[in-house]
Amino acid sequence: QVQVMESGGGLVQPGGSLTLSCAASGNLMLIYDMAWYRQAPGKQRELVASITASRRTKYADFVNGRFNISRETAKNAVYLQLKNLQPEDAAIYYCWAEIGATWNIRDKKPYWGQGTQVIVSA
Repeated sequence: QVQVMESGGGLVQPGGSLTLSCAASGNLMLIYDMAWYRQAPGKQRELVASITASRRTKYADFVNGRFNISRETAKNAVYLQLKNLQPEDAAIYYCWAEIGATWNIRDKKPYWGQGTQVIVSA
């Protein structure tokens, strides 16, 4: 069994910061690409940032230098540092990861976390 779980969400004032964490657990051998998505009420889920196995990163235009995605291989974890948060950043943030239970790349499958909520309010 493989599980992906986020943590670190909460309430922050405009201009504040949060660090989101995501850890994979269970019967896994390799983690390939990882990403953070978010979904605000009434809107579609959108990609915030991604990071490949070789640590190449990509950010959505709205990030505008405020966020940083990183990963810690030994902990099967990916992080999203959020800075200068604004009300429009409020959403449920989801972790996504391609995980292989074996060393065979053909065995990799996508997994979603259940989300962690970020609230930005004065």
